[in-house]
Amino acid sequence: MAGEKGFTLWFTGLSGAGKTTISRLLEGHLLERGSKLEILDGDIVRENLSKGLGFSKEDRDTNIRRIAFVADLLSRNGVPVITAAISPYAEIRQEARELMGGRFVEVYVKASVDTCAERDVKGLYKRALAGEIPHFTGVSDPYEPPARPEVTVFRSRHGIWRLTRWWRRRHRASRVR
Repeated sequence: MAGEKGFTLWFTGLSGAGKTTISRLLEGHLLERGSKLEILDGDIVRENLSKGLGFSKEDRDTNIRRIAFVADLLSRNGVPVITAAISPYAEIRQEARELMGGRFVEVYVKASVDTCAERDVKGLYKRALAGEIPHFTGVSDPYEPPARPEVTVFRSRHGIWRLTRWWRRRHRASRVR
């Protein structure tokens, strides 16, 4: 849409919390309304922009900084962006927020380790809990939940409604200016 302002919806949460699922549902909803949009999924970015990085804190920070750089580049040029990456450390999410300023909207997809383990079709949580996977976020590595996210999603359906309402408010405000 011409004159659309860019922003980044920064989805954060444990592996299996529903970040990618919710972002894909939201993508479909926004595209139906004629919005242009880019999704930066953590797994896809790791495969293409961050190949060779491991899961140490330094490598995770590098991966998130790369996602933030691309999200900033797109959003400052008017492209709405959705990121879906665990981004476990509050300090690096704060760096992303500072980089993008008012274009950064933190969306916390809140789910417990137990809930994520129940949803885990790949069996990663079972292996991580057995000590077979080092540096697994929420099990053997920390996850620092956001202190004050703009949006917290507990259930996909409710979360989409809240994000849609936020989108409409923002879009209406940008047309008024």
